Amino acid sequence: MHSALDTAAVRRQFPGLARRGGDRQAVFFDAPAGSQVPAVVAEAMVQQLLHDNANHGGVFATSRATDAMVHDARQAVVDFVGGDDPEEVVFGANMTTLTFHLAHALARTWRRGERIVVTDSDHDANVTPWVRAALAAGCELVRIPVRADASLDLDGAARLITRDTRLVAFGAASNLSGTIHPVVRLCELARAQGALSFVDAVHWAPHLRLQVDRLGCDFLACSAYKFFGPHLGVLWGRRALLEELDCDRVRPAPRHGAEKWQTGTANFEAIAGTRAAVDYLARLGRSVGGPAERRGALDHAFHAIERHERDLCRALLQGLADLPGVRVVGIADPDRVAERCATVSFTHERVRPAELATALAQAHVHCWAGNSYALALTTALGLEPDGVLRLGLLHYHTQEEVAYTLAQLRRLLA
Repeated sequence: MHSALDTAAVRRQFPGLARRGGDRQAVFFDAPAGSQVPAVVAEAMVQQLLHDNANHGGVFATSRATDAMVHDARQAVVDFVGGDDPEEVVFGANMTTLTFHLAHALARTWRRGERIVVTDSDHDANVTPWVRAALAAGCELVRIPVRADASLDLDGAARLITRDTRLVAFGAASNLSGTIHPVVRLCELARAQGALSFVDAVHWAPHLRLQVDRLGCDFLACSAYKFFGPHLGVLWGRRALLEELDCDRVRPAPRHGAEKWQTGTANFEAIAGTRAAVDYLARLGRSVGGPAERRGALDHAFHAIERHERDLCRALLQGLADLPGVRVVGIADPDRVAERCATVSFTHERVRPAELATALAQAHVHCWAGNSYALALTTALGLEPDGVLRLGLLHYHTQEEVAYTLAQLRRLLA
C-alpha cells in the first residue's frame, strides 16, 4: 500500500525551509545545486564531532564508535544505491574529486589509440576528468551527441561505442534539462563491446530509486548534499574492479577494500550525516506504508517522491507554456514528465537568465542562472554565454510554491 507524501510533515523536518523573505517563506528552487538538510542530519554530525570524535582504527571507545559508524554508513549507502557489498562504497571529498581519482587509475590500464566515450549532455565533472585521462593515455575521446530536445542520440551512441572502447561515461539524468537518460541501454551497449560504464547519478539520486544491480553499470557516483545530506562524495564500484585497479595511495593505507581508495583521513562527521540522510529517506518510506527493512522502505520513499515531484513538474511545465517568449530546454510536454526529473530550465526571448534570477531572488525565490557546469550541453544547444534559468523541485516543495513562482514570472515578463 503506497500513501501520498504528507508534505507539511516533511517540511517540518527541514529547518532551512522556515527561512522567511518579507511576508512569506523563501522558495528553495535552487535544489539541483544542493538540497536543504533535515535536522537529523545535522544532529548526527554534531554527535560525531562532540561525542565520538576520533580517527578510526584505534582500540579506545571513541575510535571504535567511529569505526562502527563508518561501517553502518557504508551499509546504508549500499542500501541506497542497491548494491551488495559495503566495501564497494568509497567516500570522498565530492563526486568531482572521486571521478578524477578513478579516471587517473583507469587511465593506467588504457593503451594508445583506444576509445573513451563521454556525452554532450553531462555535467563537466563527468567530462573533463575523462578528457584529461584520455589525453594522458593517448586515447581517442568521442562524444555522444544530443538531440534538439536534449535527449541523447542512442543511434549515435551505438555507432560510437566500438570494440576499441574502454569506458563509456554518462549521466543518469541531466542536471540542466532534467532529462532521464537510458542508463540500462547505454550500459548494455558498453558491455557488449567489452567496455566499462561509469554513471554520474548526482542528479538522479534525490529524485529516483538507485539500483545498480538493475542498471548494470560498473561504477556509479553521487553526492550526499544533493540527497539531503552534507557535502560528501560517494563512489560505488564493482568489488573486483576496485580490487584489481592500482590507485594512488600512501604506503600505510590498506591495499584492499574501500579504504584503499580513500586518500587521507576521512570526513567522519560528513559520513555520519550521510548515513542519517539515507535513514531519513527510509523513515519517509515507512511513513507512506513501507516496511521496517531499509531497502524496502527506500523503495516506498522513492515511489512517493516520484509521484509527488511529477505532479509539481507537470504544473510548472503547464504554467511556463502559458508565458509568451519562454522556451523550456528539453522535454516541455507536461504529459511526458515521466521522462524527466523535476528540474526545469528555460530561456526567454527578451530577458536574460541572470536578470530573471536576480529579480526572482528579490521575490525570495532561490534559483540559479548560467550553464550549471553542464557546459557541453549549453554549448551543443547554442545556449552560451547566458545559459538558462533553472528551477529545481524536490519532494519537500509544494504546489503553492510553484504557483507563486509562476506568478512572479508572469509579473516579471509582462
